[in-house]
Amino acid sequence: MITILVVDDDRMTCDMLAAVFSRQGYHVLTATSGREALELFRRHRPRLTLLDLRMPEMDGITVLREIRAIDPVAAVMILAGGVTDDQENQARELRVTDFLRKGLSLNVLVAAVDRVVQQPAPAQSGALPAQGSVSLGQNGDSILVVDDDPLILDLLVQFLSLRGYRVRTAQNGREALALVRQESPHMILLDIVMPGMNGVEVLRELRAQEFAGSIVALTGAQSEELLQEAWNLGSREVISKPIDLDRLLMVVQLGFVLAEY
Repeated sequence: MITILVVDDDRMTCDMLAAVFSRQGYHVLTATSGREALELFRRHRPRLTLLDLRMPEMDGITVLREIRAIDPVAAVMILAGGVTDDQENQARELRVTDFLRKGLSLNVLVAAVDRVVQQPAPAQSGALPAQGSVSLGQNGDSILVVDDDPLILDLLVQFLSLRGYRVRTAQNGREALALVRQESPHMILLDIVMPGMNGVEVLRELRAQEFAGSIVALTGAQSEELLQEAWNLGSREVISKPIDLDRLLMVVQLGFVLAEY
């Protein structure tokens, strides 16, 4: 079994990626600090290391230098979120195998990992693996965003599409249901308060149709009654407006990890 080491100071990220790659048949080790990562690397010599650059105490660049001292050709993928140009340049000088943005669709990330581990492992004295980039084509998980505010639709389409998700939109409940009948999405981001047909009514219809995907409720209202009904009808999470995009992304990623479609 191929071993992957995931290094990130965010325990939730480690757990999520461990779940994703375990389901793909990999043996996954996780570390939430640089020192723990190096200990695991020395002991297990993973086929691939997924490494966060921004960590306290010992940052990813320092970890990468230590890994290169142990194994000059070890496959290391950087998971970059908010890094500086200088950090990125240092990582590339240290011959990272790939450099990926945090927040990519999990399908895109899994494809990138599969591509690396399927290549023959280079001997320490041999040539270095070629660096590459991942295409963000719209072949990832599908999301339907339903909101009567066109500005929110545009924001979420841009945000999610850049991360590899295939996104469709609807500005009202009836349009959303029609799109679901045409092609059922894996996930729906659903505004609860909309004119004409509100989100709870859409949820009732989806439940009647036995919709199998995940549903995340979006709301700018604080109606406990509506939110409770949305929860009872199968909404897995509630995201308040104005939308915290980082939290939304984590909810979306976790939704795809947990979904069984």
